[in-house]
Amino acid sequence: MRIISLATCLTTAILLPAVSTELLTPKHEAGRCAIRGHCGKTGFFGRELPCLDNGEAKEADSALKEKLVDLCGKKWEHTPVCCEEEQVDALKKNLELAQGIIASCPACKENFFNLFCTFTCSPDQSLFVNVTRTAQSTSRKTVVKELDNIWDEEYQSGFYESCKNVKNGASGGKAIDFIGGGAKNYTQFLKFLGDEKLFGSPFQIDFLTEPRHNSNMKPAPATARACNDTDKAYRCTCIDCPQTCAELEEVHDHEYCKVGKLPCLSFAVIIIYSVSLLLLVTAVSGHVAYRKHKQRKTERLQLLQDAAPSDDEDEGDMVQNAGMLDRPQRNYYLNQIFDHAFSRIGGFCARYPAVTIGTNILIVALLSLGCLRFEVERDPVRLWVSPTSAAAEEKAFFDQNFGPFMRAEQAFLVNDTTSAGPSPVLSFDTLQWWFDIERQISRMKSAKYNLTLDDVCFRPTGNACVVQSVKAYFNDGRDLDEKTWQERLEQCADTPGDRLCLPGFKAPVRPDLVLGGFSGIENITKAEAIVVTWVVNNHQQGSKAELEAQDWEISFKNHMLVFQQEAEERGLRLSFNTEISLEEELNKNTNTDVKIVVISYVVMFIYASLALGTGTITFKSLLNKPSAALVQSKSSLGVVGILIVLMSVLASVGFFSAIGIKVTLIIAEVIPFLVLAVGVDNIFLIVHEFERVNVSHPDEEIDERIAKALGRMGPSILLSASTETVAFAMGAFVGMPAVKNFAAYAAGAVFVNAVLQVTMFVSVLALSQRRVESLRADCFPCITVPKANSGVYGGQYSGSQEEGPLQRFVRKTYAPTLLNKKVKTIVVAVFGTLFAAGIALIPEVELGLDQRYAVPSNSYLVPFFNDLYNYFGTGPPVYFVTRGLNATARTHQRQLCGAFSTCDEYSLEYILAQESKRPEVSYIGETTASWIDDFFNWLNPNLSDCCKEDGKACFEDRSPPWNITLSGMPEGEEFIHYVSKWIDSPTTEDCPNGGQAAYSNAVVIDKNHTTIPASHFRTSHTPLRNQHDFIASYAAARRISESISERHNIDVFPYSKFYIFFDQYASIVRLTTTLLVSAVVIIFLLSSLLLGSLFTGLVVCLTVIMIVIDIIGVMAIFHVSLNAISLVNLVICVGIGVEFCAHIARAFMFPSKPVMEKARNKFRGRDARAWTALVNVGGSVFSGITITKLLGVCVLAFTRSKIFEIYYFRIWLALVIFAASHALVFLPVALSFAGGDGYVDPESEGGLEEDLATRRYRALLPDDDYDSDED
Repeated sequence: MRIISLATCLTTAILLPAVSTELLTPKHEAGRCAIRGHCGKTGFFGRELPCLDNGEAKEADSALKEKLVDLCGKKWEHTPVCCEEEQVDALKKNLELAQGIIASCPACKENFFNLFCTFTCSPDQSLFVNVTRTAQSTSRKTVVKELDNIWDEEYQSGFYESCKNVKNGASGGKAIDFIGGGAKNYTQFLKFLGDEKLFGSPFQIDFLTEPRHNSNMKPAPATARACNDTDKAYRCTCIDCPQTCAELEEVHDHEYCKVGKLPCLSFAVIIIYSVSLLLLVTAVSGHVAYRKHKQRKTERLQLLQDAAPSDDEDEGDMVQNAGMLDRPQRNYYLNQIFDHAFSRIGGFCARYPAVTIGTNILIVALLSLGCLRFEVERDPVRLWVSPTSAAAEEKAFFDQNFGPFMRAEQAFLVNDTTSAGPSPVLSFDTLQWWFDIERQISRMKSAKYNLTLDDVCFRPTGNACVVQSVKAYFNDGRDLDEKTWQERLEQCADTPGDRLCLPGFKAPVRPDLVLGGFSGIENITKAEAIVVTWVVNNHQQGSKAELEAQDWEISFKNHMLVFQQEAEERGLRLSFNTEISLEEELNKNTNTDVKIVVISYVVMFIYASLALGTGTITFKSLLNKPSAALVQSKSSLGVVGILIVLMSVLASVGFFSAIGIKVTLIIAEVIPFLVLAVGVDNIFLIVHEFERVNVSHPDEEIDERIAKALGRMGPSILLSASTETVAFAMGAFVGMPAVKNFAAYAAGAVFVNAVLQVTMFVSVLALSQRRVESLRADCFPCITVPKANSGVYGGQYSGSQEEGPLQRFVRKTYAPTLLNKKVKTIVVAVFGTLFAAGIALIPEVELGLDQRYAVPSNSYLVPFFNDLYNYFGTGPPVYFVTRGLNATARTHQRQLCGAFSTCDEYSLEYILAQESKRPEVSYIGETTASWIDDFFNWLNPNLSDCCKEDGKACFEDRSPPWNITLSGMPEGEEFIHYVSKWIDSPTTEDCPNGGQAAYSNAVVIDKNHTTIPASHFRTSHTPLRNQHDFIASYAAARRISESISERHNIDVFPYSKFYIFFDQYASIVRLTTTLLVSAVVIIFLLSSLLLGSLFTGLVVCLTVIMIVIDIIGVMAIFHVSLNAISLVNLVICVGIGVEFCAHIARAFMFPSKPVMEKARNKFRGRDARAWTALVNVGGSVFSGITITKLLGVCVLAFTRSKIFEIYYFRIWLALVIFAASHALVFLPVALSFAGGDGYVDPESEGGLEEDLATRRYRALLPDDDYDSDED
């Protein structure tokens, strides 16, 4: 916007003196002048200066009087004057310019006009004006060059106070920036008006509060009008005068309640935990004391009795040792159904492997055809925001009506390369070099379309690109002088509205937009950073214009990378960003992640293949018969198991791609990891159970053994797979595409994986066993190994007579130790402590996803984001958009406007003005650019160079005349007519309120329906330094817009470019809670149903909850914030937690008879079943899922990606540690305390044959492994 300095124009027209030598103004008395008329210029390019005239005031002729009264008011109608017509003409021209900026505040306008009218024409001018210096004009006349102008302090202060808050609508800034150079007090304000400068006052005016010397001089007789004046004719609106504003409701910060510095939740947990711990210590101490007392009493009684045991005691010992009495005797009907169903499935698949494998491959192949429609969703908007969400709909509405938001390219030049830290960056050499860099950027041509900055930039005034740079302070760099640059910089930083300091696009450039790292304007030359922002036009996605802008940005990036090297050679650091940089770096980050993820998968694949394949080979058997290893190895079986995992992922991807659900990077990186963790565990369980069946039933057919193994493990797989599938599927009901798509793919992959495991893998297992018994080599089944043995001879299975070291350790050492009463007490205390700590840390989990983590750690964007947070002095722009509001109607006009006396007390403009005064809660940092206020001001006929029709001002002869009450303002079709003219009216020096530059895309005009379907009101946020600020600013904008909408029953919403990415945080806590609670409820219902016990289902649920809570606590400790990525990870934690717990819980509820019998002398009841569960499946859980996941996660530690390090490595490492420890330590202990009553395992019911098989299994164990009575 082109606005010349009002001080320049006014003083040019008026030509004022100062206090100094009384010889130039010898007489100071009423009715006498000090200056009058124009006497010429002092140079060819100079401006008219006033004549020295100490004569008496004269009566004005009719023409002069008419002009003076019209301009300055009726009080000049009957008074002599000290001015001439030419002065009044010049004064009028320049006061009209001032009126265009301050007309909305009558008090400021009155004070401004009164000061200059009085100074120019007062008949008592000599009483408060004293000429102190003169010069010769080109016409040899004496002209005034300096004078004193006396106004009392009360008037000067009142004048400043009435104007300091007046808003300049189009710029969104303050009028004081233009008329007072951004003055902070009345002294600076009047000094700016009076200082002689090239584009300011043509002579020096020294505004004083009292004369310099004793004389008859005195301050001009005037009283300043206050902006909240009691006379309503001068009273300003709330926008320009905070004293007239209605109070807004107090905003309460939505933080956690606190007790001291502790959140209430943390405080409550600490109290409850402390009381519980005290009760536990008291109970244990009391129990120990009671046991000692009872022991001493028993010893005293034994001294009085016969030492030989009685028959009753012997009988009691026999009953105590009858462990078989603890074996469950009940059957669970539903489990029997599943057992028989899986037995039949296993038998069928083992008998017909070719049909089973072929059918599975065919189905997977058909599903995989959907991969032809495979697409990866990379658009962050479509990834993180539901298309039906308010934020997405609002962005679409904004883009459709106002066009896409501007593109911004930004650079920071910083001096912090030395060990001393940041230092001042400004010097003449640095500025000279940097201005040359900017010129190169402006001349640079793009590679593909050969475009320059002028071709793509945003130009609101039609000629100059918007480039916010310190170069503007030096006339686009042309006025940079080694001797005066510091003085010029200080001047422009102090008065950015000065014409000397205006850029080509004529809007003042605040120093905090172009410099950073300084404290106060007085230290501006010590700034630590130069900031430059290039604003580029944006266009619809996919359009040629957008491609052209991106092409220019690519060239910009390439040049800036070269300039970075130049800066480094100068001892400086240059950081920058383009509009497309973030997306490019995100893709680069993904490519970096792919390598580490693939390595992680390969490590897990290799381990799983070897672990599965060597399960039947022991060190002893390898020494006795090395050739047997070639036959009994099952490495090929392990590879097939891994291939099945990949097939399930492929089938899920194909199916959901076919129905149009796009793959996200989260899915591509996480789903294989997840399914591998789940799938490998089930495969380990099936293989290990089959090995047990081979030992206990070696003389049965392979398909019968397979049926028995799957009959026992199938229900366990069903339990884990069903709970995981349903828990994941719950996420499909979430609106966020990233979570919804992940949930769908994860649920599908887990389901298909479970189906393939109980069908295809079982068939492959049967084929593998046939190969073993045919003495054929693993991986090369065509080769026979004659010297090997199959492990089955004469009805005995000899290939695996020894337990593995892990199984032996669990059975002989770990399980007995864990289930010791003292150890169980310690376990409950330790895990209870972890659980309490996790709950206490929940309030400390932050929200957000720092952009610095989303890009590679060596990306050029990382230092840019650091500099942006450290040095940029303003926040992003925010628009308050009206939707479907007809601004042509007076009622709605009053709901929107703020610069007129009849605007609603809580209008949109009023509320935004008030909110900007409490930025700590509103995050609004500037006044609002109100198109409707500027439009109505543009109609003011006093601004004769603005609205014109038929050669005259639009509202010149209107009845009622233009006024600040809105009376007579246009409505309906007339409103549409004038607003259309205003939108096309250029913003010029003579008419700063023209709408073309500032509002060309702010108002949508529907001439056919005589309405304004959409418009926006622009302001900006305070500087946003971190994720909390971004989230809080979005929440504050929502609060403000909802308040406006509800108060007036209209539709107003906020829009800023970053809102679409932070919309998720408005509901992510609620969403996370809902998803996790829903998943836990489903786990409880399904586990209780499939296990046949509410108590066991509750224990499983509690364990999963503890795992998740502990992981949330880890998130707080390691600064892992809550966002869509961590939400997906928490859902994964639920699924993996179930996987860890389900198999142990089922082994507890349906204990294996052969294994349980071995615990008959050590444990009773629930302890015996907990011991049985650990011995039966504990080794598989540890060697399968725990080690597999741990190896894969450890590989992620080497990633260069911060997002993988923080959101995957840290969370998954915590998941493996907590899930394994809870499943293998806490869960057995909890089940031993509160597990439900067990059931008979159907696969253990076989009458005499089963009993003989069991005895055969025990007989095969070495004597030292048998738990004898003496153990």
